[in-house]
Amino acid sequence: MDFTVNGKITHAGTGGVDFDAANPTIVFIHGASMDHTIWALQGRYLAHHGYSVLAVDLPGHGKSSGPALESIEEMADWTASAIETVSPSSVALVGHSMGAIVALETTARNPEKITAIALAGAAIQMNVHDDLLAQARDEPPTAIETILNWAYSKRSQIGGMRVPGLWMLGGGRRLIERNSDGQLYIDFKACNNYLAGFESATKIKCPTLILVGGNDKMTSPKMANNLQQAIPHSDLVYINGGGHMMMIEYPDETLDILKDFLEALLL
Repeated sequence: MDFTVNGKITHAGTGGVDFDAANPTIVFIHGASMDHTIWALQGRYLAHHGYSVLAVDLPGHGKSSGPALESIEEMADWTASAIETVSPSSVALVGHSMGAIVALETTARNPEKITAIALAGAAIQMNVHDDLLAQARDEPPTAIETILNWAYSKRSQIGGMRVPGLWMLGGGRRLIERNSDGQLYIDFKACNNYLAGFESATKIKCPTLILVGGNDKMTSPKMANNLQQAIPHSDLVYINGGGHMMMIEYPDETLDILKDFLEALLL
């Protein structure tokens, strides 16, 4: 689905079902240097079970027009504009990594528009090591290999794909490569510069799910615990063995957790 936000074309996955704003709406937000395809399984299921799904490509990512936005605050304001464009009523946000702090900031700034939020692989502050920032700017292929080593759990590093012949890390590499022409550095810099996480977290009033991979090396369980303490009415759920990319590594488990959370709130 294509629509216009702030005068520019935005693309979003709808789970294979025509978008209908009359249904409870879930807006999925991807992480750094990614796009809407990371939510393929979860979005498709929910779109076929009573929800309208909008898995957006942020500006400059996937099929959305650029340029990429340079701060989390700008991405949050853009997300609010996208919601205003497609939905007359409130929505739920589901964000991963960078997308999680975009969802957090969007909700803090627009509490009347958001019914609930689910934050996967999130932290109050997402510091990016200086070396990785430099790699993202100057040596994107090297940065991608570093990211893959940190983002996927040990199980995924040695296989872990239930479908014979498919390679999880290879798919992850191609996903980031598609969005690494400057976007990777811009996204990482935006995460590193975002300092309003704690203040924004304390403003969240809607029900909040924090989803964490038990073996996440990028946003650790300790970081998730700190986030939960800052957000009133939040619940934290672990996926044992999962890494940072839990929606790909453990897609069914991620879906089940999201489904239980959203069903209780929206249907």
